[in-house]
Amino acid sequence: MSAVLRTPFLRVEGDSFALGYQHGKARAADLRAFLDDGLCRLNRILPEPVSLTELGPTIDAYLAEITAATPELAEEIRGLAVGADLHPHEAVLLQIRREILGYQKIPAAGDCTTFALAGPDPVLAQTVDLNGNLDDQISVLEIVRAGTPRRVLVLSFGGLLGYLGLNSDGLAVGLNLVLGGEWGPGVPPYLAIRHLLDNAGTVEEAVRLLRELPLASSRNIVLCDRDTAAYVELLGTEIRVAHGRNILHTNHFLHPDFSPRDEINVFARNSSVRRLEVCRTRLATVGADPEDHFAVLSAPPINVKDNGDIRREHTVAAVVLSPGRLHLRAGNPAVHPTEIFTLSEEQR
Repeated sequence: MSAVLRTPFLRVEGDSFALGYQHGKARAADLRAFLDDGLCRLNRILPEPVSLTELGPTIDAYLAEITAATPELAEEIRGLAVGADLHPHEAVLLQIRREILGYQKIPAAGDCTTFALAGPDPVLAQTVDLNGNLDDQISVLEIVRAGTPRRVLVLSFGGLLGYLGLNSDGLAVGLNLVLGGEWGPGVPPYLAIRHLLDNAGTVEEAVRLLRELPLASSRNIVLCDRDTAAYVELLGTEIRVAHGRNILHTNHFLHPDFSPRDEINVFARNSSVRRLEVCRTRLATVGADPEDHFAVLSAPPINVKDNGDIRREHTVAAVVLSPGRLHLRAGNPAVHPTEIFTLSEEQR
């Protein structure tokens, strides 16, 4: 990785419990502070405050689904709780925070813009647009799971076991928020992405695994390896997949089967369409250097400015994934320098 890093980096290794325990122990003070900040800032965003006690039955329902579908991640969550000295419900809440927020049909300036370019030197790049002022919750994990040669690099926010990332097989995974269907107990897409990185080596393997998961909420997953790229739109129990050498996606459904069921509000849709068009135009003239891709992501309208309202999304990071490397600009990508995180060479 690069010589000077400002983003916390953790290398965790061992069985599932050990992975979570090491993550939790290293980030304990930060996770405690985040949870104590309006219950991981939920109560600064939701229209009505909630409590951990009130959320208990919902958390248990999610945990049951996570345990049934991805038992190794449930054990890792247990390790996270022990390592960080959290109540078990708190550790689960960190994983399902986005599902608890749900979605509201309110005006929004943006959300993630993602593109994937398959080929000999594949690239998956995106902005990360979130509400909750999560710029201060970013970390990067290298995961060395016992019993497998596969290694994983993931971007994490506030104790998440997964968000986006890549593995040593050359699979990269990104995501976009899309809105539709009923949200409820299941495997959160953030954990689903970690499951893919742990268990899939190719785009096709990842699509197969996604079809097997009871997902909690709508999302678009972008996949890339050397042979192909794809977007996988998830709506309720349904999945639609489109393959291509170049894939671009923002925050409205692209597949014609799902477009009529899109719940995005008109303001956010206008932003999403505009960002997609601008991204396509900019990519037509860029080179292969990661800094060229950051240039695409760092200028408006793709880079969404913080307007001071914690309830509104803004760009909290930009990421460029290439084989074995996670290039990160944490915070506003137009301002902050690039950090490079690399899978340990002897393990690739």
